[in-house]
Amino acid sequence: MPNALPDALVTTAWLADHLSAPDVRIVDARHFMPADPRDPAEEYAKAHIPGAVFFDIDRICDPDSPLPHMMPSPELFSSRVRTLGLGDGHRIVVYDHVGGACAAARVWWMFRAFGHTDVAVLDGGLPKWEAEGRPVDDRIPHVTPRHFTARVNAALLADAAAVARHLEAGTAQVVDARSAERFQGGGEEPRPVARAGHMPGALNAPFGVLQTGPHNEMAPADEIRRQLEAAGLDLTRPIVTSCGSGVTACYTALALYRLGRDDIAVYDGSWAEWGDRTDLPVTR
Repeated sequence: MPNALPDALVTTAWLADHLSAPDVRIVDARHFMPADPRDPAEEYAKAHIPGAVFFDIDRICDPDSPLPHMMPSPELFSSRVRTLGLGDGHRIVVYDHVGGACAAARVWWMFRAFGHTDVAVLDGGLPKWEAEGRPVDDRIPHVTPRHFTARVNAALLADAAAVARHLEAGTAQVVDARSAERFQGGGEEPRPVARAGHMPGALNAPFGVLQTGPHNEMAPADEIRRQLEAAGLDLTRPIVTSCGSGVTACYTALALYRLGRDDIAVYDGSWAEWGDRTDLPVTR
C-alpha cells in the first residue's frame, strides 16, 4: 500500500526524492492569462519536470459553458485524466509556472472535487525547482491509461444561485481573491465583463497576501490566519472562495485547507459569471 502524500503542499526536495516512485504522478498545469500570448502546451514541451504530463484547464472543462474552464462532468474528467495516465491509487503532485497560485491549485481542487484526495501542489512550482538547479526535460512521457473513479464531492463546488443565497441569508462568507483594485471596481478585468466591483457582503483577501518569498511559496499557517482574519473572515464559519474565473479562488481554498478547513467551496463561475449577469447584485 503506497504512503499518502505528506500534505496538500510538497517541497521541491520531497518531489526530487520521489521522482521515481512508481505511484507518484507529476502534473504540469501551467496556464496563462488571456492577454499573455504564450502557449502553455508549447512551454511545457520545451521544459518540464521529468515525467510530468500536461493538464490543460481550458481543455479539461465543460465544453458547453460560455464561461472559462468551468468544471467538466465526472465522465469527461475521468476520460481525460485517464488518457494522461492519472488514476486510482496514484499520488498526484501538481505544479505551475508561478509557484502554485495559478492553475496548480485549480487542478488540486478539481481532483479533490472528484473524490481523489491524494493530491498536492508543489510549493514554489517550476520557478523554485529550476532556481535550485533541479532537472527539467523536453521529452513527452509515454503514459499508460489508468482507470480513474470520479466520486463527486458537491460540497466543494458552489454555483451562482448558492452564492446568492449565502450572501442574502448570511449562511456562508464569500471571500474574493482578486486584487483590491478589481474588488473595488477600479481595475481592469482580464476578461470582458458587463460590470465592475464585487458581490455585496463579500470580503476581499487578494491571493498574493497568502504568498511569500521570490518563488511565491505559500505563507506559514500563522500568517495565512492573520491575513484572512484581517480581511474579516471568521475561520470557524462556512466559507466560499471566489476570484476572476475560479482559479486563484482555489489557491485561497488550498490556504484554508492548510488551516484545517477541508470543507471550503469554490464558486466556479466567479466574477466572469457574476459580473456579467445583470440579474445579480454588484457593489463597489
